[in-house]
Amino acid sequence: MERCLELAAIGAGSVAPNPMVGAVLVHQGRIIGEGFHRKYGEAHAEINCLQSVREEDRQHIPASVMYVSLEPCAHHGKTPPCADRIILEKIPHVVIGCRDPFKEVDGRGIAKLNAAGIRTTVGILEKECIDLNRRFFTYYKQHRPYVILKWAESGNQKIAKSDYSRVFISNELSNRLVHQWRNEEASILIGTNTAYFDNPSLTVRGRESNHPVRMIVDMGLRLPSKLQIFDRQSPTIIFNSIRHEESANLLYYQVTEDVELVHQLVHALYQLKIQSVFVEGGSRLIQSFIDAGIWDEARIITNEAMLISEGIPAPELFTGELRSEIHLDADRIKIYNNPIKA
Repeated sequence: MERCLELAAIGAGSVAPNPMVGAVLVHQGRIIGEGFHRKYGEAHAEINCLQSVREEDRQHIPASVMYVSLEPCAHHGKTPPCADRIILEKIPHVVIGCRDPFKEVDGRGIAKLNAAGIRTTVGILEKECIDLNRRFFTYYKQHRPYVILKWAESGNQKIAKSDYSRVFISNELSNRLVHQWRNEEASILIGTNTAYFDNPSLTVRGRESNHPVRMIVDMGLRLPSKLQIFDRQSPTIIFNSIRHEESANLLYYQVTEDVELVHQLVHALYQLKIQSVFVEGGSRLIQSFIDAGIWDEARIITNEAMLISEGIPAPELFTGELRSEIHLDADRIKIYNNPIKA
């Protein structure tokens, strides 16, 4: 199962909105096949695993055990049901990391295998399997996207100068990591001031992949069209209180100002089938997610060697369990989990 998880993780950034899944086929203690879900719309892990079996080993399939990190699907989606293929191959025993929370699968894959006389063992490294697909599980269990907050701050907890003039806080190594993080998420969200003063493209640098959906909160629609976010190079959503309309790669999504904005945003993302959001700024927008208790991870980059005498205060994280810590030259990166999920 540990090998299944290793394989599954290779699909990060390529399989969403599907989950990352790895599969291993074992005959008498020897791995004869392994595979993972490589790209959304293509073959699932179980199929790739079976296709990897060498010709001389195919005779052993009906006497092998398949390990898979997530319950095999039992419905027709972009691909046929994996449970059907397992039954066809006459695999006698399937070991499953965790059940699939998607209503079209949840328990049905296991039931289909059992009905065909296949033995199933469920719950092996269950916590680790759920954690790997925490975005997928949050979306289907809590009916909202998985929310990651990220900001860079100086050693005295400032995120920018008082006049909003751009200051580069994190170093190049940290910036590369941020682009890797962006590549792993379905969307990126920023506020009006961040879009106006920084004029970011919100794309993934140096990677051939689908860029996350770009999202901006601009309640009064005051951002000028010359900004990079309006280049229509990738799907972009403008949350505002004035109009709701859609054109090529650009959606104006209307929200109201008299209802708590964060709740409207996560509800909208759920309706749009966006499973995760990377909130990159600014300070007020990030703080609103913290205050609402609607966040799952906070990733804070601190340049301990930099001090900004007069600047904009960084968001204040009231609660959080330290998940990991990374040091990249002068940058200290701390990643927190939210112990209280909203």
